[in-house]
Amino acid sequence: MSLPHAILTALLEKPSSGLELTRRFDRSIGYFWSATHQQIYRELGRLEAEGLIRVLPSEQPARGQKKAYEVLPAGRAELARWTSASQDPKPHRDAMLLRLRAAAVVGTAGLAADLRRHRELHERQLAEYREIERRDFPPGTDGPEDRLRHLVLRAGIDLETFWTQWLDHALAEFARLPDTGGPESPAARKA
Repeated sequence: MSLPHAILTALLEKPSSGLELTRRFDRSIGYFWSATHQQIYRELGRLEAEGLIRVLPSEQPARGQKKAYEVLPAGRAELARWTSASQDPKPHRDAMLLRLRAAAVVGTAGLAADLRRHRELHERQLAEYREIERRDFPPGTDGPEDRLRHLVLRAGIDLETFWTQWLDHALAEFARLPDTGGPESPAARKA
């Protein structure tokens, strides 16, 4: 149910076309709630049919021109209702953690290299978030809207910091593990 609310949020920040929304998702909202171009267009149609958004009037003929959307009062009310509603956190699902659990019974072959790769990916994402913070939240940007947007970015920074530190710990543990006899290990090849 969150994609329509992400779109309503983006449109309240700035009326946009579907293409502009897709680009904005790629640059900001998509870091924590991703959506494809097709999903965004499909949801725009639903939101319009429900009377939550409308196509902005155009001064030129609509043929071949991008439609820009804006939020109607009913859409703002729905977003306010959703924002104030209580929600439980979602259970965390991570394939890497499941793979580590499986490695305890089938061996660790290949996992250390993938842990290093994950570490590099999280480090790159952390650097990107820090660059966004430097660029978009210089000292003095402390209005209520800026503070809330910065709080969302801080969640990303803190999560990526957690993952890089945890992966450092996991790699240190891997360095101390004995050969666990996975299918690619020397022990398995002798059998």
